[in-house]
Amino acid sequence: MKLTLPFPPTVNTYWRNTSKGVLISASGRSFRSNAIGNIMEQLKRAPQPITVHVAVTVILYPPDNRPRDLDNYLKAAFDSLTHAGIWMDDKQIKRLLVEWGPITKKGKTEITITEYQAVAA
Repeated sequence: MKLTLPFPPTVNTYWRNTSKGVLISASGRSFRSNAIGNIMEQLKRAPQPITVHVAVTVILYPPDNRPRDLDNYLKAAFDSLTHAGIWMDDKQIKRLLVEWGPITKKGKTEITITEYQAVAA
């Protein structure tokens, strides 16, 4: 399965501290809503959750050339996939490849999900 999502917020802005505890920020909630809409539009149906272990490839296309930490952008994307019903939980990921793509206007995220096949027995 291959999906294209918006460029996610960094984990540093995904959460906010409140008097009620740590919550998802407004930018995090907006990203999640947009990502789920994109998923439904691409699949043209509600997904059946994947129940097996998966291998995931993520290509992040940043909107500009600011320096960024590659690993700070996965939480929002994976949480959105969980909330959209793509998989039961992101703990099903057994292999992960993440890389930067070229700068793209507004940015985007391409995620490819396949069934995990162990290399070592």
